[in-house]
Amino acid sequence: MTKIDNTIITRCQKGDKDAFRSLVETCQGMVFSVALKMLADEEEAKDIVQETFLRVWLNISRYDSRRSFSTWLYAIVSRLCLDHLKSRAHIVAIPEDESVLRRYASADGQLELENREWVAIVRLLAEGLSPKQRLVFTLSKLEGLSSEEVEEVTGLTAKQVKSNLYVARQTIRERLMNMGYE
Repeated sequence: MTKIDNTIITRCQKGDKDAFRSLVETCQGMVFSVALKMLADEEEAKDIVQETFLRVWLNISRYDSRRSFSTWLYAIVSRLCLDHLKSRAHIVAIPEDESVLRRYASADGQLELENREWVAIVRLLAEGLSPKQRLVFTLSKLEGLSSEEVEEVTGLTAKQVKSNLYVARQTIRERLMNMGYE
């Protein structure tokens, strides 16, 4: 994610709507990417993006500038996705192509996800992983956060992060082996 200028955050904390618009434009690709990877549904991901930025707007005055803004934002979107997964009772729908992601390219024009591998990953994540395992795997392996950042975002201990990541990788590895990949 692009680094957010502290002056934009300060302006947002003072209620500057133009600064907030800039913040949304800068961060919406990352937020959508996380939500889509977690939920595997474009419409639900869009709803989570809207809810995330609503929460950011309502709570930015409480943001502690000593913390990383991106970590704070990851925590918001992650909690919303987890809550949504826990309440969702229907089967996950898997997008069939990359056209969805092309509409949510990052500000510099690069796609958040480069190829069709994300479809296979989402399929594996959607089946057999608990919401926590899915979240830890998504943040760590798909979003590239460090273990410490995953701990901060999720509120899990280092041992819990390691355990959830281990189980997620084992489950995915077993599924790949069952599909004939080694």
